[in-house]
Amino acid sequence: MRFSFIHAADLHIDSPLAALGRKNAEAAAFFAQAGRRAVQALVDEAIGSNAAFLIIAGDVFDGDWQDVSTGLFFMRELVKLERANIPVFMLRGNHDAASRMSRSLQWPTNVREFSTRTADSFEIEPLRTVLHGRGFPDRAVEDGFVANYPLRREGWLNIGVLHTSLDGRPGHDPYAPSAINDLRNFGYDYWALGHVHQAEIVARDPWIVYPGNLQGRSIRETGVKGAMRVTVDDGRIVDTQPIELDAARWAHVQIDAANCDDIDALCALVHDQLDQAYAAAAGKALAARITIGGQTALHDSLLVDRATLEDQVLGVAERVSAQCWIEKIRLDTKPLRRVDSGLETKSLSFDAILDEAAADPEFAAQYEALASEIRQKLPRELQDVFDQEVLPDASPSASRRYLAGEFQKGAKP
Repeated sequence: MRFSFIHAADLHIDSPLAALGRKNAEAAAFFAQAGRRAVQALVDEAIGSNAAFLIIAGDVFDGDWQDVSTGLFFMRELVKLERANIPVFMLRGNHDAASRMSRSLQWPTNVREFSTRTADSFEIEPLRTVLHGRGFPDRAVEDGFVANYPLRREGWLNIGVLHTSLDGRPGHDPYAPSAINDLRNFGYDYWALGHVHQAEIVARDPWIVYPGNLQGRSIRETGVKGAMRVTVDDGRIVDTQPIELDAARWAHVQIDAANCDDIDALCALVHDQLDQAYAAAAGKALAARITIGGQTALHDSLLVDRATLEDQVLGVAERVSAQCWIEKIRLDTKPLRRVDSGLETKSLSFDAILDEAAADPEFAAQYEALASEIRQKLPRELQDVFDQEVLPDASPSASRRYLAGEFQKGAKP
């Protein structure tokens, strides 16, 4: 008998996007809705492909909901699967365990939720398939969480469902730590994992798989997101294929400004690179972080007039697409090295050069704004000293001497 099922995890429905929201409310609203659209795409895919069943390996929700609409939305999607006679097997992950509101939900008849007290098993008799799993009773669980999973049932296709960080994954807290060899010892054919948001086939003998999360939630979660389609033939796993389900993408765009002589040339380069990133997103909405680097003659002007740069880059994104947004602009440029053998560099006074430049009213205004910004980033105990030692002098050289001295003393502004 040949059939396929879908393995998903980490839906994080209505996950908040506070950082993006502070910068662009429209983009934040779009990405918040993208999470729901990805869930709808998952359900549509299960029905359209006539999946034998759907596994959700934890973190359906992101914690307690802002309002009841979060739970009602998910219930409506489960009912669609109920009408299509598609069973759903799910368990609670660390985020679900923190949600008090979801514990009162009464699932449709097609949903089987694994116990949080001990591992239990669900059979699908016509497919000779049995699923073993256990949900999180609390946000953090002890070592050995997986130890009470049952051993393999002979003559059946055995699937383990587990929300875990395994032996550790960068950027993920160590929930339900488990060694790969420990999972192998159960003799299961497939381990349907959740918790890690990057899709990964950890092993093929047996299959140990992370499908990744359904929808990227921040700039740390770039690229394609979705679920895994798993094909079974004659009681064996024969294939796994990723399914793209996300409704919006995140991307890092690296810009080398080394050959840019002016801001127009830089913006043209940003446009080209951002347009490529948007095309790579296959028509989905895109939030991009722009990092501008390289050794460039624009270094000083970009630092001094950052606000103008940001306005122009935002305009570039608008020209690429109405659904292309800038998450953040990072400056990582370096100044050009200036070599002039005719100058006696030893006799040059950097302080004098700074103070001479300060005679320019425009420079002085920019310095005043920069000094205020520096003050705000200093620790509270240094702000009073800054007010006493730097602001009365009100010269760039005083700022430089003060900050250099504090750095030498180990202060961290």
